[in-house]
Amino acid sequence: MHRIGITGSIATGKSTLLAAFAKCGVPVFSADEAVARLYAGAAVAPVDVLFPGVAENGVIDRAELARRLSSDPSGFQRLEAIVHPLVRSAIADFLDDAEAQGHALAAVEVPLLFESGHDYGFDTIAVTHVVEAVQRERILARPGMTVEKMETLLARQMPQAEKKERADWLFDTSAPIQVIEAEVAELVRKLRTERQDG
Repeated sequence: MHRIGITGSIATGKSTLLAAFAKCGVPVFSADEAVARLYAGAAVAPVDVLFPGVAENGVIDRAELARRLSSDPSGFQRLEAIVHPLVRSAIADFLDDAEAQGHALAAVEVPLLFESGHDYGFDTIAVTHVVEAVQRERILARPGMTVEKMETLLARQMPQAEKKERADWLFDTSAPIQVIEAEVAELVRKLRTERQDG
């Protein structure tokens, strides 16, 4: 099975790209969605120990957690030490299941793929990108976002230019959705054909 990693900087369209793969019948996994599940499950107790009071009714209050991290960015490393291993385990299970079901391809979106330094065993990497002005506009349009919070998030991420250099495939998500979906469909067709020929 061909394992596709999808990554890119914040607000560059990773979810859009993942949805395009899903539309082609490729099994997909979102690390962001996995974190959301963990913040209502296995990660609640250990995260609340690290940041007392961020759990409310058995769920992590993500806005409060973001506020704490914004005031003390050193907390990111401690948080990731809890959350990342749980996400990696879920990704490994997803890929094993997709392969066992006989899928030719599977796609996994990992926002901090390069930053984490972890080898997920992907065969190829797709990177999303947009020009910086579009990226900043998208970030600031998010609920509760501030310029300060945006700068904190961007400072933790590898520059877009560097991510693009590491990509096997590039997708500019400022293009119309029909263009992105067509590009993904062509790539999926090509990869499935290669696997059949192989």
